[in-house]
Amino acid sequence: MSGRAEDLPRKVMQICLSRSWGGLEMCPGRIAEGLQRHGWEVHGLALAGTRVADSFDAVGASTLVFRSPGRALGSVLRILRYLKRHDIRVLHAHKSSDMRVAAMLVSLWPELRLFFTDHMGVKKPKKDLYHRWAYSKARRVFSISRAAYEWNRRALPVQPGQLAHLYDGIDLAPYAVGLTQEQRRDIRHGLGLDDDAIAIALPGRVSASKGHRIWVDALERLQGMAELPPWQAVIIGQAGGSDADPGGFLDQLKAHIGRAGLSDRVNFAGFRTDLPDCLQAVEIACIPSSNEAFGLSAIESMAAGCAVIGSSSGAIPELIDVDRGRIADPQDPDAWAMALAELIGDAGIRQRLGLQASDWVRHGFGLDQHVRSLIDYYTRG
Repeated sequence: MSGRAEDLPRKVMQICLSRSWGGLEMCPGRIAEGLQRHGWEVHGLALAGTRVADSFDAVGASTLVFRSPGRALGSVLRILRYLKRHDIRVLHAHKSSDMRVAAMLVSLWPELRLFFTDHMGVKKPKKDLYHRWAYSKARRVFSISRAAYEWNRRALPVQPGQLAHLYDGIDLAPYAVGLTQEQRRDIRHGLGLDDDAIAIALPGRVSASKGHRIWVDALERLQGMAELPPWQAVIIGQAGGSDADPGGFLDQLKAHIGRAGLSDRVNFAGFRTDLPDCLQAVEIACIPSSNEAFGLSAIESMAAGCAVIGSSSGAIPELIDVDRGRIADPQDPDAWAMALAELIGDAGIRQRLGLQASDWVRHGFGLDQHVRSLIDYYTRG
């Protein structure tokens, strides 16, 4: 077959050989569903028993699973036979270690078109012999923010034409209808929130890199501001791996909250499948991560109409400006406390920021817009 765009089957294999579950791992399944709506046949390559594999199954994508990345690499000929049997000639990898399998497949079948999304932002140079070989096989390397694009431009062995800036997208449908008062009340109660309290959420994975400690320090300072209306806080997300082990970060965070005298004010909601509804049921969302490559939680919170406070580092300042939220130094709990105090104390500012943020996200960060851009890259190479 020729490599012309008109001869390219509308089929793609999304690759994510990760055991974790965060923004990176959620992306392939979300993209798969969007591609299917545009008539693409999507196949997955994942590890057995992972949420990534479950996310492919949930959208009806045929999925090859392996017990470990090493098993996948050792089964590259089996994967190649699968690709040829199904006439799949587009690969999209989502984790840097996935490139070992993906680049090997392209080496064996040069007709394959390989795309890689860097969800993390590479800061240390990767220009050794292996990385030069692996990245030479990619048609495009997608950077999910302008900040990540600059990191990747300096760190990765890619040509200028290989590197592209492509913001992530979210499904906007769950945010379109809104909640009834009864639904909102029920969700708040499920999150452990009172009806009359200003609710402050920190959505995302529970991990040291996500800024939970600074956030707790800021909340501790708020307790001394007697003039503020009643407020409560909720952490929406779960810890994984060693963070969830006894004595790990989750236990350390709970102890930190206890020492700050906040145990009655800060609730742990765990992982929620109804995150859009949860975000629509709170007033303020905080994204205190120290170095986000994109800020999916920020976009989701903005889509929900929250008044958002984000970190002044990484890609977050690309998403939040003074008309759409507030930013604060991720190392300065006093700055976070002041930003929180402003939003807790002024409902008008909260509502204005939330409306402008949701409108901005609706016009620039929809999943359909992201998928259309991907299809354009897939088909023209």
